[in-house]
Amino acid sequence: MHIGTTGIWSPELRLHGDSGEIADAAAELDSHGWGALWIPGLGGGDILGDTERLLAATRNTTVATGVLSIWRHPAEEMAAGHARLRKEYGHRVLLGLGVSDAAAARHAGGTYRPLAALGTYLDRLDQAPEPVPADERLVAAMGPKLTELAARRSAGTHPFLVTPDFTAGARAILGPGPLLAPYQAVVVDPRPDSARATARGFLAPFIGMGHYAKSLLRQGFSEEDLAGGGSDRLIDSVVAWGSVDAVDERVKAHLDAGATHVALHAISADPGLPRTQWRELAPLAR
Repeated sequence: MHIGTTGIWSPELRLHGDSGEIADAAAELDSHGWGALWIPGLGGGDILGDTERLLAATRNTTVATGVLSIWRHPAEEMAAGHARLRKEYGHRVLLGLGVSDAAAARHAGGTYRPLAALGTYLDRLDQAPEPVPADERLVAAMGPKLTELAARRSAGTHPFLVTPDFTAGARAILGPGPLLAPYQAVVVDPRPDSARATARGFLAPFIGMGHYAKSLLRQGFSEEDLAGGGSDRLIDSVVAWGSVDAVDERVKAHLDAGATHVALHAISADPGLPRTQWRELAPLAR
């Protein structure tokens, strides 16, 4: 499956209320040449329906879930839906899977043992009447054990809130072949104060979540860096802000560290689809 070296990651492509505007925006993004459109799992919902809306509006780009929670979406339903979409739209669906957190597991009546739970979920995808091929699914791996599992049983991994140094470490674990597609938050704004404020407005809730906090601490940040929505050091490390050229430098840093694809999330202080930012970022589509 070809997804290029850059893509657009967007909750707005699921959350925005106007489905016609979403389809129009997706078609424009496809025309820019982005290799993939990534939509997050959020709190569940009809992620296959949202995926199909983007597939129907585009001709070339892959649509990837980045990522759906294994606790909210039964494997058998995802396998059947993936097979249906593949028959209708070809090999343009990449199923990204995540183990979420302990609260999600408890809500689903499960036990939060990420490695075992994800392994079982992958088994169920393999055992479905129409299995999801390993090269059409990937794993949101933040630690070495899940990264190793991703290398063995999927196309690769899609880590969230990571630096190029993390990317280099993940590549060392994955080996040369698997897909490594980090999420990269982006604020197209050259003003440090307003760019950082915009970044914090989106990222603060994630930084406060236990599993993401542990990942950031493993990456070398301190408890002080995680306080108050994130220190300037943390924000500058996990968010690419400034000019489009500055964003491009961060993309290149990930690619030089071993990424095969970088999923860019344009964060805006304004509500709605960030189409102005996407148009500014269009030269980075490849």
